[in-house]
Amino acid sequence: MAGNREFFLRKLHSLLGVIPVGLFLIVHLTVNYFATYGEESYNKATHFMESLPFRYVLEIFVIFLPILFHAIYGLYIAFQAKHNTGTYSYFRNWMFRLQRSSGVITVIFLAWHVWETRVAAALGATVDFNMMANIVANPYILAFYIVGIVAATFHFANGLWSFFVTWGITITPRSQLISSYVTLGVFVALTFMGVRAILAFI
Repeated sequence: MAGNREFFLRKLHSLLGVIPVGLFLIVHLTVNYFATYGEESYNKATHFMESLPFRYVLEIFVIFLPILFHAIYGLYIAFQAKHNTGTYSYFRNWMFRLQRSSGVITVIFLAWHVWETRVAAALGATVDFNMMANIVANPYILAFYIVGIVAATFHFANGLWSFFVTWGITITPRSQLISSYVTLGVFVALTFMGVRAILAFI
């Protein structure tokens, strides 16, 4: 019974990491990328997202609750995992370890980001280009954001590889090798978008 529950929770954790959390990451980075076209473009993009119908329902049930479950259960998995990269230093073993480490970093970064933006907005601040520019004006915070973005994009891309395996999409060694290249491309593309966007606020 406990084994079945563990199996179900891990499958759910994997699924939510891609849908909807992963999709939200892609949308969020895409909106942020509008900053590269200037202040007005970014503000229009964020205003459009804030004007979506049923916004709060979407935020609670499609974003916050799935992220909360994925983060809490992910931390449980991370601290339960036994790493043996010192003994078995093959590629996928390192990816397993980095997946857990990047997850912890992403949770810390996400909590900070939500505090600086969504919580601040609830207290009356305006989430716009100037807000982000003021945040990353501090070089240490900018560095923290870059580390957080890279951790998040790696965690998603590598988690996507694991998702394909967990859900029986990539079974053969060849399909898993192809998946490695595809998810590497996803990581590079999303990291470029995220870092390029955050630097646009400087």
